[in-house]
Amino acid sequence: MTNNDILIRLRYTFDIKNIDMVEIFQLGGVDVTKDDVMNMLIKVKEDEEEPANYKKCNNKMLEAFLNGFITFKRGPQLSATGEPVAPQKATGQENPNNMLFKKVKIALALTSEDVIDFIDDGGGIKVSKGEIGAILRNPSHKNYKECGDSFARYFLRGLTNKYRA
Repeated sequence: MTNNDILIRLRYTFDIKNIDMVEIFQLGGVDVTKDDVMNMLIKVKEDEEEPANYKKCNNKMLEAFLNGFITFKRGPQLSATGEPVAPQKATGQENPNNMLFKKVKIALALTSEDVIDFIDDGGGIKVSKGEIGAILRNPSHKNYKECGDSFARYFLRGLTNKYRA
């Protein structure tokens, strides 16, 4: 699953308008235009050639979008003095699927049980809290587990079943 697929699925799941997509990217620290967003949301099949106006979403842009999504859903984070804290800079180093789990979990204030329920609802597979914990860990941790595309698809499908129903 590509980063563009993740954007397309998140946009559909939460019914995010194009102008809101631009705002979410800006909240994450990346300036894009409405045309850029439209070009990132073009569906391209594996065996097809990319259209000339297709814009590929790299890991850094996806992370910035997900950081912006957290701010969009929960509001800006405030420091101890009450001042808004600048959004976290995107590094783009982490696996996009693991990043998806972490950031959406934070944005929607989900528990591990909620994530397990979404995966079960989206794909009918049972996962344990330990497996979810391994996916949510720091990549440098010894028990870190890279999230596969199927888990991410099931998670997004479960989210879609709940938020689009």
